[in-house]
Amino acid sequence: MKTPSDYQQSIYDVVSLIPKGRVTSYGAIAQFLSLGSARIVGWALNRLSGNNPRQIPAHRVVNAKGVLTGWRAFGSPNTMASLLQSEGVVVEGNRVLDFASTFWHPEELAEE
Repeated sequence: MKTPSDYQQSIYDVVSLIPKGRVTSYGAIAQFLSLGSARIVGWALNRLSGNNPRQIPAHRVVNAKGVLTGWRAFGSPNTMASLLQSEGVVVEGNRVLDFASTFWHPEELAEE
């Protein structure tokens, strides 16, 4: 993997803080970092595809409806769901069930 740009590194730093058993959205990260677009977050996480030496938990980032739209970066439709389920997140049909209770917003960092 090439050296990440500053904004990509900021994304990776936030994603690394998502607690096990919780998920967040591309948009929440973009909003928190004032990036302007959820797609920027998706592109940055896609760069990790197949090469994630720091083990950034990109599987914990889903779309605004709780759908596992990033599963392609994991090489298999089931890998992202399996990783989430191993952390206690209930996934059915590539969607996080009870999304509201598992959702973590990066703004929670300021509250800690």
